[in-house]
This record gives sequence, C-alpha cells and structure tokens, in this order.
Amino acid sequence: MPSSATDDPAFDRLLDYIEDSLQFQTSSYNDAYLDRRISARMRRRRIDDYGSYHDLLTDDEEEQQALLDALSVNVTSFFRNPEVWEALREVLRDLSSRGSRHDPIKIWSAACSDGREAYSLAMLAHDDDRVDERRIEIVGTDIKREILRAARAGEYRASETNDVAEQLDPIGRWERFVDRDDDTFRVKDAVTDMVRFERRDLIREEPPGTFDLVVCRNLFIYINAESKRAVFETLGSALNPDGYLTIGMTETIPPTCRQQFDPVEKRLRIYRASDAAVGR
Repeated sequence: MPSSATDDPAFDRLLDYIEDSLQFQTSSYNDAYLDRRISARMRRRRIDDYGSYHDLLTDDEEEQQALLDALSVNVTSFFRNPEVWEALREVLRDLSSRGSRHDPIKIWSAACSDGREAYSLAMLAHDDDRVDERRIEIVGTDIKREILRAARAGEYRASETNDVAEQLDPIGRWERFVDRDDDTFRVKDAVTDMVRFERRDLIREEPPGTFDLVVCRNLFIYINAESKRAVFETLGSALNPDGYLTIGMTETIPPTCRQQFDPVEKRLRIYRASDAAVGR
C-alpha cells in the first residue's frame, strides 16, 4: 500500500466510485480520515491495494453497506466532557428564564449519531429545578438512517468499550431516566418523548427550523475546510437572536464565520449568536 493515499490514483478512483455510485459525499471529508476507514475495511477483507478493493465493492453489496457504515461518523456517548454539560446547564437555565411558560425552548442536536447527546440534553433539563422541561423541544438529526433507527429506539448495550453506566454518572442517580436490564440500558419515555429524530444532510440541506440552542460536537474534526464552513453557515442560520451554539472542545470556528458567534465559554466552545449572524 502506498505511503500516502493521496499519491495513489487508485485511491482517487475509489473515492470517485464511492461518491458517484454509493452516494457518500467523500469530497466533504479529509483524505486521512477516509483512508483510515477504508484501510480498516481492506484489512478485514485481506485486501492490500485500493484497486482490488474497488473491484470488490462493485460486486459485493454487503461490503458496500459495511463501508458506508464505517465511513459514517458515529462516535458518541452520554455527557461527553462533563464540564461542558455543567456549562450547558447554565445555558438551559438562561433559556428557561426567557419568555413565558408557554414559549417552547427549541434545541437542535446536529449530527446526533445514536441519540445519546439529544437524550443527555433532555435528562439535563429534567435534572434541574430551574429548567422547565415541559418547554423543551429537541430535534436530533443525522445523515444515516440506520443510526437514526437506533436513536429512536433509545436502547444501548454496555460492553468493554462502551460503559454506559459510567457515561451516565455525571447526571447522578441516572436510574431516574434510564432503566437497566443487565447490560441493556433503555431511556425512559419521559426523556424520549422530548426528542424527535429526522434525517438531514448538514452540508447539502437547510436546517430543520430555528433554535435557541444548537449542539454539534465532534463532527468538524472529520470534514474538510470547505464543508466545515458550509456547516457553520448552516448552524449559524439556524440560531435565534441570542441563541447558543456548542461545538467539540478540540474544534474551532473557521475565520470566515467567527463574526457570527460571540464566545460565552470559549474554552468549552460555547458561543452565542452575534448581531452579524446569518439570517439577521
């Protein structure tokens, strides 16, 4: 296998095939990320070069689906980076203090994966006496239909690499919100009823409405600069005046988009829509 995938024309042809025939937008992602995921599938199939893997893909529908699953970004957990969630508690308090008790507080969990982030938001609202959870409306979106089915089910299995109980620890007494049956954890109806899920492409489609809080964490480390700008513009256009945006702790706002957002907790990557935000 070549030392750099970008030096191999067969890699480029493979990406073209994946984009054109399998309808996965490889041009939006970093080559290094794509190569890691593709190479992992090649090792599973004991294939040493991109051309041979390309040939396999054209004839093997099961491998096509396996590759698409591998390429989709699904890394998630409940209450990832607990200090961020404590800061989001303050955000929910602020939003709950605005308007009347009849005004909904609308939240978008973008690139929501299997729903843990959206359900974490719902649990946080239930956990805080200063937040009126009856006003909270959460929509979770992702590009992958299969992962959205898992999100709607609200059921998660623990394993050696997926300690669900440990993920839930930051909320304290998590049994209020999640039922446990051995290694299976099911989110209770009081939480799932606050969330709806729908399929959406952040790069190609408009946001599903306007929101008081948009949470999009740990997506931008995978996509290229052009797509990153496009997604930030989409997220910015979805924010209500003085609405909040939260991104991953290792992520940054592109320079061309920074005028749209004012930092609230810069280290924790929590921002508020500025007057210059898209849609004003």
